[in-house]
Amino acid sequence: MNHPPKRPILPGQTLGVMGGGQLGRMFVHAAQRMGYFTAVLDPDAASPAGLVSHTHIRTDYLDAQGLAELARVSAAITTEFENVPAQALAQLAATRPVAPGGDAVAVAQDRAREKAHFTRCGVPCAPNAVIETPAQLAAVGNDLLPGILKTARLGYDGKGQVRVATREALAQAWNDLRQVPCVLEKMLPLAAECSVVVARGADGQMVHLPVQLNLHREGILAVTEVHQGVLPPARAQQAIEATRSIAQGLGYVGVLCVEFFILQDGSLVVNEMAPRPHNSGHWSLDACDVSQFELQVRALAGLPLVQPRAHSPAIMLNLLGDLWFREGAKTASEPDWAAVLALSGAHLHLYGKTEARPGRKMGHLTFTGPDVAAVRANALAACDVLGLAPF
Repeated sequence: MNHPPKRPILPGQTLGVMGGGQLGRMFVHAAQRMGYFTAVLDPDAASPAGLVSHTHIRTDYLDAQGLAELARVSAAITTEFENVPAQALAQLAATRPVAPGGDAVAVAQDRAREKAHFTRCGVPCAPNAVIETPAQLAAVGNDLLPGILKTARLGYDGKGQVRVATREALAQAWNDLRQVPCVLEKMLPLAAECSVVVARGADGQMVHLPVQLNLHREGILAVTEVHQGVLPPARAQQAIEATRSIAQGLGYVGVLCVEFFILQDGSLVVNEMAPRPHNSGHWSLDACDVSQFELQVRALAGLPLVQPRAHSPAIMLNLLGDLWFREGAKTASEPDWAAVLALSGAHLHLYGKTEARPGRKMGHLTFTGPDVAAVRANALAACDVLGLAPF
């Protein structure tokens, strides 16, 4: 049974994190800035978070000895990716506070359970059907086509998703996905996408970042914009309230991001949630008085949560490994960071990954400034320097 800390875990103690990617790295930086020691469990010797942590336990996520060591050195433990095995979280939670808890993470790991939770919370989803058997496949209504077939588990950044227009294409796609449990979602006329990051403490206290307007390319986040007027106020408030309801319904502790589709008629439907800080919240490191990673530290340690305040308009550009291979180059070459950093309000974050690969998240670039026009102009200038498509 997982128990929240009875009193705050104060700086000077060690906070642990399952996973060594960039989200873990930014959590570690935030924890260290506040005076905590950190421990990372990740099998990769060159993991971005492991490289900057006080302790790096290089074992598999299910290695009993590694998990015991993480529990021994840590006062509380969080996770930086949603596919951490539930049994690993359960082992850790037997002796240490773990946030988010394994139950909440298990819901986020399964699209069918996730959609059922959204429905219970009164948050509308796209029309959908669960497909786990040939009988369920045969029973799919024609009104769900054209649609997107998504694996129920282990899909992210557009992976494990197939667009299908006909029943024949649906059957073929399910076959190609090896007939694993899937969810078919009806394709809806989208105008935009947005997300909300909330943090909730064990005492039920909850705060949120401003609504984030997101642009995806090939299933991967490309641009996030955060400023006044990014969405009509009533729509932004609806997204915030829906996210709070989803977190409340899970009894969630930690940082949670919920992504929404904005339809052409202006209405909102929920897409999915991530039980961790999120790519679309990275701008908060540079344009907010409390970042999503500091909120993660505070929620884990049982410290007070304060409502974050955005002090500047922000536009964030995702930096994928493709930038290292300009114009079809076979070998990687470093982008012109000097030209980028000559632009006003540029904040460059590279994740310490040793090898650039197309599609791999290598870093992000956030622009801040006195007004939206200035921020947009500099962000577009950076796109020009880097060879990114304008937005």
